[in-house]
Amino acid sequence: MGLNLYDTMTREVREVYPMDGNMVRFYGCGPTVYGPAHIGNFRTFVIQDVFRRVLETSGLKTFHVRNVTDVDDKTIRQSQEEGVKLEDFTDKWTAEFRKDCDLLNLLIPHAEPSAVGHIPEQISLIERLIEGGKAYRANDGSVYFKVDAFPEYGRLSRLAEREITTSQTDRETSDEYERDTAADFALWKARRPEDGENFWESPWGQGRPGWHIECSAMSMKYLGESFDLHSGGVDLIFPHHENEIAQSESVTGKTFARHWFHVAHLMVEGRKMSKSLSNLHTLEDLDQKEYLAQEVRYVLLTGSYRQPLNFTFDSMKAARKALSKLSDFATKFDFKPSQGDSLETEFGPFHPVQEALLSDLNTPEALGRCFRLVRELGEAFEQGEYKGKEEALNEIRQGFQAVCDAFGLILEPKEEKRTEDAPAEIQDLSQRRWEAKQGKDWALADQLRAELLEQGWTVKDGKDGFELVPTVE
Repeated sequence: MGLNLYDTMTREVREVYPMDGNMVRFYGCGPTVYGPAHIGNFRTFVIQDVFRRVLETSGLKTFHVRNVTDVDDKTIRQSQEEGVKLEDFTDKWTAEFRKDCDLLNLLIPHAEPSAVGHIPEQISLIERLIEGGKAYRANDGSVYFKVDAFPEYGRLSRLAEREITTSQTDRETSDEYERDTAADFALWKARRPEDGENFWESPWGQGRPGWHIECSAMSMKYLGESFDLHSGGVDLIFPHHENEIAQSESVTGKTFARHWFHVAHLMVEGRKMSKSLSNLHTLEDLDQKEYLAQEVRYVLLTGSYRQPLNFTFDSMKAARKALSKLSDFATKFDFKPSQGDSLETEFGPFHPVQEALLSDLNTPEALGRCFRLVRELGEAFEQGEYKGKEEALNEIRQGFQAVCDAFGLILEPKEEKRTEDAPAEIQDLSQRRWEAKQGKDWALADQLRAELLEQGWTVKDGKDGFELVPTVE
């Protein structure tokens, strides 16, 4: 069974498969590196990561490209405000982004090109557009794409031409570059005084590339003129992805991407994310509140990628408890996480989880099935059904590894603390309870047991004494 995924272009759920019969080649629009990425950004990157993992755990090879936008109005403006060279500024934030990706256990893309590193490719693509009559040079040296020269413009976003405005066409709203019509968008932006030393030479004079041409040039270099799938947040459908299609297909005459995969917005406590609301949470912000990156990742998987997801601190607490239950399962079955680079493909008894993931990447259903199986298998284990059945136990461990690989979760068996690890006051409390029990003061023994539970410790009584272990949340 292959992965069936909603396609924004056709508005249908379609199978994802490699057009070359070998590997699924896909492109995901990456970060603009002018500050720390927030969890809204990472919802898209985490879902893209699960998409890749689901393909690989189903036995398919992938080639994943994710770009870095390291030149645009924001990067130039912010670097100049801080008095830092653009390259040093963007290198810093690229490194921070990659560090956060590691914390979230995102697979490293097979290629991670930067816009600045591919200026020649962008210039070459613009030259081809001008030669084909699809673009024109304005009086100031800027170059624009002629939207009316591409009759199919708007088919991805279903946007009628009469709805297009200047502000919709370019996210860099400070633009006052010349263009023939409001619908036309910049391929090359002539140098301005506020750009400082951030410019490159071109056949049209000094300047810098527009945002949209960057992704077309880089995706086509690493994936070819036509590839399997293109992804990003829903906010990129228009104008960014619409413009990528127009400029790419105008040059090649080929379908740019066969499948379009978009991820819905993240809300925070029921409100839209914005600077004014101070709710653009970063991993560092959440770390200071003592939340773990794996807990963030789990929360980002709890809703359908096609619907907005509401991030709350209650959901973070729920994620902590859920991950604790999975770690308990790992401990019970003596699960040892794989240290290899390849992903496990044998789901065994956990195949219902894989089936949900292959059905339009249904992560909430897959998580639900996972916990049902964890409960059922755990109960069977406790009832002795797997005693002496090492082959069956290995199948469960292997399947659980496949689940962890598909979700991208790092689950370690718990190292149980025992009586000697408990704080002195806990040991004293438990000793008093034991003495009360031996004296048949059942009311006091129960009271002290309840106090121990409140402080996170469970008492396990034996014939000759007791043992303390941490309470599972």
